[in-house]
Amino acid sequence: MKSLFDELSASCSKKTTQLYSTSFSLGIYFLKPALHRAIYGIYGFVRLADEIVDSFQGYDQTRMMARIRKETQEAIRERISINPILNSFQHVVHTYQIEWELIDTFLKSMETDLLQKEHTQDSYQEYILGSAEVVGLMCLRVFSENDSALYDALKPYAMKLGAAFQKVNFLRDLKADYQTLGRTYFPGVNFNVFSYADKAKIQQEIEADFEEALTGIRRLPASSRRGVYLAYYYYKKLFLRIKETPPEKVMNARIRIPDIDKFGLMFRSLLRHQFDLL
Repeated sequence: MKSLFDELSASCSKKTTQLYSTSFSLGIYFLKPALHRAIYGIYGFVRLADEIVDSFQGYDQTRMMARIRKETQEAIRERISINPILNSFQHVVHTYQIEWELIDTFLKSMETDLLQKEHTQDSYQEYILGSAEVVGLMCLRVFSENDSALYDALKPYAMKLGAAFQKVNFLRDLKADYQTLGRTYFPGVNFNVFSYADKAKIQQEIEADFEEALTGIRRLPASSRRGVYLAYYYYKKLFLRIKETPPEKVMNARIRIPDIDKFGLMFRSLLRHQFDLL
């Protein structure tokens, strides 16, 4: 009867994705149905660790991260976990041959959030690698459906897309990260006097990531291309909204796209899909 528990586990990962991210849920909907469960499994795992470091203040976060690391290793080794999110994730790991190196790098970045509040250029790049680029690679393992040659060819583009998404998140969440959590991710920026020049430099970096990522999206299999493009299109629109917002407002308000507008973006992305991916 483990199959019933596996169904429960998959449902937990799906529900986690739907509760925490409307945009990614919409993107997943437009993937080939056979890929849905795997991407929900990855998102559920990533969200679980992210919540520990971002939302569980007042609890022993360091101990909880150590527990998640240990239980993730055990789940992968034993091919089961009584934690439904981890049970769902281990199934994805084995089905799509996701390397422990990617998972370990991700967990290290999450652990860094509990220890480091400011970043140098080197630690910033390392954090982006672990918190975003390797997540893009986990998803690419699914999108390439065990085609190693395709995975190797698209790796740099998947990393750029993950980096673009994460940097947009950093700009969107500046207020919470800086004022609530006391974190600053972008190196060399004084957020007490966040300037147009500082913001423009960050935006230029993000635009370059988006441009390179689109090259890779064009080369994805049809089974995943439309869903990934929808996520790309949503984040690009969010980025453009942030780009049009003065730095002082970015520092004091979370710039977002309302859920009702996300559905409109979904349909516009479908219209642009063929044009942008030529």
